[in-house]
Amino acid sequence: MTEISFIDETMRDGQQSLWGMRMQAGMALPVAPIIDQTGYQIISLAGSSLFEVLIRHCREDPWAGIDLLLQAMPNTPVRGGIRSNGSVTFGFTPDVLMDLWMRRLCVHGIRSWWIYDVLFNIEKMHRLARLAKTFNCQVAGTMLFTLSPVHNDAYYADKADKLSALPEIDSLLLYDTGGVLDRDRISTLVPAIAAKARGKQIELHSNNMLGQSAKAYVDAIEFGVTVLHTAVRPMANGPSIPSIEIMTKNLDVLGHAHRIDTSKLPPVADHFERVGKAAGFLVNQHFEYDITALRHQIPGGMMGTLRAQLVQQNMLDKLPDVLAEVAAVRRELGYPGMATPFAQLVGTLAVLNIVTSKRYSVVPDEVIQYAAGYYGESVAPIDQNVLDQIMSKPRAKEILAHPPEQPDLAELRRRHCTGENDDELILRALVPAADLEKMRAAGPVRRDYPTLSSPEFDRVSRLMRMATAPLVQIRSSELDLTLRR
Repeated sequence: MTEISFIDETMRDGQQSLWGMRMQAGMALPVAPIIDQTGYQIISLAGSSLFEVLIRHCREDPWAGIDLLLQAMPNTPVRGGIRSNGSVTFGFTPDVLMDLWMRRLCVHGIRSWWIYDVLFNIEKMHRLARLAKTFNCQVAGTMLFTLSPVHNDAYYADKADKLSALPEIDSLLLYDTGGVLDRDRISTLVPAIAAKARGKQIELHSNNMLGQSAKAYVDAIEFGVTVLHTAVRPMANGPSIPSIEIMTKNLDVLGHAHRIDTSKLPPVADHFERVGKAAGFLVNQHFEYDITALRHQIPGGMMGTLRAQLVQQNMLDKLPDVLAEVAAVRRELGYPGMATPFAQLVGTLAVLNIVTSKRYSVVPDEVIQYAAGYYGESVAPIDQNVLDQIMSKPRAKEILAHPPEQPDLAELRRRHCTGENDDELILRALVPAADLEKMRAAGPVRRDYPTLSSPEFDRVSRLMRMATAPLVQIRSSELDLTLRR
């Protein structure tokens, strides 16, 4: 019998994959204390892209929202995620700003981190791990999994060896964004990682794109994984991860132990289902096994982005062509792992190739930076013909002449006129000022979210927020409403 621990991803990857990162604090706050009492090892919550979406699309102050949620969950360590070289943008963020982002979240109460770099810049990952340890945080060194001719077991064993050798790394996180792991691969990959883990815990996160991730979890336990990432059922499956409900049931049947109080799960599930339906978000998703996903390996959260790009061009019927082009571009670019930022870069480039009908005629700056080696060394060589096309662009000369800058903190504070207010510095450095003004004009963070929703309800809600009189009456042919404060 093995005791399995769980990391809750309901409010991070669950809502990222199904709700496009549009979970406002009030959508989760009513049940956050229940989640805190459920028995999770860690609750995953914060990410830099979440901050951007909350500001630009939800007009909500992310610092205030995260403070409310952390106050509601005092018993369980809460996790943040960080890419070693970038925050919000798919390009580069200065090291000092990455350090500041981690430091400020730790000051607010984050006590666990998963740190990743798709091209495994171990030095940058180590710098952030050392910083996290100054706040006594638990740190997971992340290995983003992908299928390719060069991403073999030896490749991941080497990365596991390098990460586990760092004293600041507490666990190794095997992160399968495409949900492509099956028993055959797990049976060799996980033992290879475990042999280099130096006894540190191995976590598994697998987005259920092919509908096989729950089975992968069961198989992974057999070969040495002891920590699983799940979400409550309405926020699980499809492009999200397996549900905590099915995994606790599977462990019970197999005779494994866990510390989840399953009586806490139904009220949380009921709440997120009501909120998701009221907000018009996806809940209760299930994907069928689609073998084309093995070829393009597009992460769950990115499929909606591709669809939106094609809808804007009135070319949604070209989605199958784009998916085939994704596979081709990924191969030509040297098989970058399909996670941020490379999943987005490969996907966007594939869309441009299809929309323009001329491959590599339009190349985003970030792809040029990747080809120039600014992100690090590619896993496999970039196709020489493609590399020549990319680097022959006039924009390539400008990018090569101006590599990513590394200003110090004093310079950033001076540029953004923030003085010692580093929470404000982070927001101003990452989000346009106009969006920050609209966020602040929208008022304070809401502590709940209405699960009754209609256009009439929304109009009444807006009117009540604007009204100063103690009595409001609304009459129409279909509605007679009186509201008193």
